[in-house]
Amino acid sequence: MGRSGGGGGPAILLVATVLVAGVAVSNAQLKVGFYSKSCPTAESTVASAVRQFADADSTILPALVRLQFHDCFVKGCDGSVLIKGGNAEVNNNKHQGLRGLDVVDSIKQKLESECPGVVSCADIVVLASRDAVAFTGGPSFDVPTGRRDGRTSSLRDADVLPDVKDSIDVLRSKFSANGLDDKDLVLLSCNHILHFFYFLHDRLYNFPLAGGGRGADPAIPEGFLSELQSRCAPGDFNTRLPLDRGSEAEFDTSILRNIRNGFAVIASDAALYNATATVGVVDTYSSMLSTFFGPYFRQDFADAMVKMGSIRVLTGRAGEVRKVCSKFN
Repeated sequence: MGRSGGGGGPAILLVATVLVAGVAVSNAQLKVGFYSKSCPTAESTVASAVRQFADADSTILPALVRLQFHDCFVKGCDGSVLIKGGNAEVNNNKHQGLRGLDVVDSIKQKLESECPGVVSCADIVVLASRDAVAFTGGPSFDVPTGRRDGRTSSLRDADVLPDVKDSIDVLRSKFSANGLDDKDLVLLSCNHILHFFYFLHDRLYNFPLAGGGRGADPAIPEGFLSELQSRCAPGDFNTRLPLDRGSEAEFDTSILRNIRNGFAVIASDAALYNATATVGVVDTYSSMLSTFFGPYFRQDFADAMVKMGSIRVLTGRAGEVRKVCSKFN
């Protein structure tokens, strides 16, 4: 048995090496300015459209950032979340409240008139998210492009998405499965900066308690609990609460200071400060001194966004470039 197990090691290592090499090759085919010759107006068209939509409704900006997260965490950044249909991924409850698909559809329509069959929907999602970050006062950064669109979208595929009720171990596992580390987990949790949250009722009134029964999450400080319950009464499933208390309209590190001080609105954010693996990261970025001496939150956040945008991308001849983002060619 020992001999058989030892013989399997090299084979497993070889498979792992091939898989990693395949990911590296795919990511290497992404590059900044991929459309500079095939569709020179691509990035400016995306930026202009995002700005136009934001002028009509500023809440679309964080929605576009969330859209990228939801696309990339399910089978990689392949635009699968955009497909419509009864069994399509977007209908999974994990995508509840997802917005911005109409923005991507609109941008795609414009780009098809400028450069037919060139710019993928997957790239539009990533570019729109990048521009949304910048338009909310966040960092401006380059993102490599060259993604292709996937040819599948299934309801159950989205079961792998992180959930607000996930333990820190589950969250770390889900991020690790996508090549993201604890630092990325903390940084990308800051996607909540400009988000509002609907689904808080269970944490306030229906949280499973250690001694049995249900009530409020005991991890919520008493004063903060009263504040949240005053805004979200029993049976109220529609009130939106800002996830970045006191700084919901600004891109900054206040959400990390809130998490550190016990003012995390959702349980998955609170878990970041209750785990040895992530508490140090939260402390590092929530320190006022980091603005001057590093680590530099804005740059590291941008790097994490680029890293997330490279998860299991399709490039070269893989996949397709959809003519309409909501359906396969």
